[in-house]
Amino acid sequence: MVGQGKARKAAGMILKMVQEGKIAGRAMLFAGPPSTGKTAIALGMAQTLGSDVPFTMIAASEVFSLSMSKTEALTQAFRRSIGVRIKEETEIIEGEVVEIQIDRSLTGATKTGKLTIKTTDMETIYDLGTKMIDSLSKEKVLAGDVISIDKASGKVTKLGRSFARSRDYDAMGADTRFVQCPEGEIQKRKEVVHTVSLHEIDVINSRTQGFLALFAGDTGEIKPELRNQINAKVAEWREEGKAEIIPGVLFIDEVHMLDIECFSFLNRALENDLAPLVIMASNRGMARIRGTKYRSPHGLPVDLLDRVLIVSTKPYDEADIQQIVQIRCEEEDVTLTSDALNVLTSMATQTTLRYALNIISCAHVLARKRKAEKVDVEDLRRAYTYFMDEKRSVQWLKEQQGTLVFEEIGDEKDVMDTA
Repeated sequence: MVGQGKARKAAGMILKMVQEGKIAGRAMLFAGPPSTGKTAIALGMAQTLGSDVPFTMIAASEVFSLSMSKTEALTQAFRRSIGVRIKEETEIIEGEVVEIQIDRSLTGATKTGKLTIKTTDMETIYDLGTKMIDSLSKEKVLAGDVISIDKASGKVTKLGRSFARSRDYDAMGADTRFVQCPEGEIQKRKEVVHTVSLHEIDVINSRTQGFLALFAGDTGEIKPELRNQINAKVAEWREEGKAEIIPGVLFIDEVHMLDIECFSFLNRALENDLAPLVIMASNRGMARIRGTKYRSPHGLPVDLLDRVLIVSTKPYDEADIQQIVQIRCEEEDVTLTSDALNVLTSMATQTTLRYALNIISCAHVLARKRKAEKVDVEDLRRAYTYFMDEKRSVQWLKEQQGTLVFEEIGDEKDVMDTA
């Protein structure tokens, strides 16, 4: 990432507190002009936290869905951001297959068999039933394979070939993985850890085809009674040491798009026992709070602003812009001449950074048209004449002097309100 030193340091501090489990139920607000890296910092935070800590990213306008209420959409987002790490012990059989012997009846309907399995210390013979024989044949288990069998589910996992069989060239593919023969006892107890979000637990328990509803995305409304039961059960597991709660992060982009009802809900939800860290981003200054006549900083009610830690992002300076442009060119596989890079940097300071980044690929097409390897100043100039930026667009509208349709808005007060 480039620039925004203060905001990134603040995000780093918050991350440290999240990893230590100290900051659940708090809120942060990234406030700054458009294209100053608010969303980029949030994405950086998500990657730093890793896959184990839940990170949910929503745009505020997603809440206004016709299929479910606003509060339900926010509750689901909150519960997606809280993970439950469930520990369970399973018994597994692990060893090297010495021999598999399968006997079929004359009709072929019933199968019986014996599996001889060994570790460095011991060897055992197991009797096999039809289901187990099918599992072993599906995994193509042969003598000399090192396998692991979960006793509870009967799942067979092939870990690789034994080093002792590394000279059996005929039974070997190019991608064969060799492993050591396991040591100790054949039957072992192993601790398995699963991490699921509270929302996934809600969905699985809320309907008959719950597990499939996760893939279909059709979760619908979930009853509060069910959620209370799940909260009680998770609290019970927590006390017994079976489960651990991982408060994650909920990132709400364009938070000023929420209305007063959602803000009231957020205020209450942050006080719950099970609440994640809520990070919000807004590019508004003094703006009207949706659903009211009142204006407030960043479009958020004052009582919510009082709860949040506000981090400001500043517009980039020229050196940062130049670095961002270079990174974008590498991403898009475009080469700029040094003059073009300087022109593009000054263009970004006069117009907007996003406009300058969008012009890169257009200028690249123009450069290829004149069979040039690098994008030069003339390509940027031509692209600049073809595509308007926001300031020139406003200027052009003034020059049109009312020739466009539906231009009349009303008096000055209405203009200010819409702005």
